[in-house]
Amino acid sequence: MRAAIMRNKQLVVDDLPLPDPGPGEVLVRTLACGICGSDLHALRHGQQFVDTSNRTGNVFDMDLSRDVVMGHEFCAEITDHGPETQRNLTPGALVCAMPVLLRPSGARTVGYSNEHPGGFAEYMRLSESLLLPVPNGLSAEHAALTEPMAVGLHAVEKARLASDDVPLVIGCGPVGLAVIAALKTRDSRPIIAADYSSRRRELALLMGADVVVDPAESSPYTTWREAAAIHNPDQVLPAWKKRPMLRPAVIFECVGVPGVINLIMEHAPKGARIVVAGVCMERDHIEPIFGINKEINIQFVLAYSGEEFARSLHAIAEGLIDVAPLVTGKIGVEGVAQAFEDLASPDHHAKILVEPWR
Repeated sequence: MRAAIMRNKQLVVDDLPLPDPGPGEVLVRTLACGICGSDLHALRHGQQFVDTSNRTGNVFDMDLSRDVVMGHEFCAEITDHGPETQRNLTPGALVCAMPVLLRPSGARTVGYSNEHPGGFAEYMRLSESLLLPVPNGLSAEHAALTEPMAVGLHAVEKARLASDDVPLVIGCGPVGLAVIAALKTRDSRPIIAADYSSRRRELALLMGADVVVDPAESSPYTTWREAAAIHNPDQVLPAWKKRPMLRPAVIFECVGVPGVINLIMEHAPKGARIVVAGVCMERDHIEPIFGINKEINIQFVLAYSGEEFARSLHAIAEGLIDVAPLVTGKIGVEGVAQAFEDLASPDHHAKILVEPWR
């Protein structure tokens, strides 16, 4: 099978043996697979990616001296069943799945492994028990965005939003856009979003943001205060209180760059809840006095649950989330290396899909 392979810190196209599905597994034909920011990081900073993951207990069985086929945001078509399978879904069925193989020796990642190729290849093997049929005639290219949308849903679920909370999303890359989409499905309004990229601000509006801010021109936190102010003409504020009362703040950090968490803490209002969805792989620092004086709560989040993954697929299929604006490019395996370069610019692409048979 043809695949885009991470080999010697480069992406090359080559032929690989067809994966052989084991007990409880199926062979699938990859139809569409998104390129994730984690994939970009794995290519550019591979050893740091592996070492940091191992130190935190999130072990990738990935030896960078050997071939790795990445790709974990996919939709595929069943082509064959391995032994000991239920065969409830027949060949030809479109499916999505969490990028994990469930084996007696433990869970194994799909896409960050030497043994289990991901969606940048023509074929993959998946655990039958994790397969979700694609409903409502949803296209493969849109179903492939289930995984990144689930990341946003998980972040919003972890925020434990109340009806009067006002969300602020810092960073409108794929993670921030997924958070905005999940906030929209909950009708958590108004949604304030900030990004330096004009293209990403446009996408934020399309995904459901009510107000977008260019931090180079105005403060996202000032804009948030204006939106969160409680205007009550009958309320008489005490002389020492200059500003109106504010609704509670929930701030989503979706950048993943050192210094951003501390900057948010510095400008956040008292009692804010910060949800860290951006994945920073480097050492960072915070000044605890900001959190202490303001009694800030910080929640770190990662990935999603199986239930959130399924909900995301159905939200897309039922039209609750329109992912079409996010698909800004489609390529075959020969175009993967260039796509990694193109994704370095935030003004051109949101999500490039690899269609291995293109």
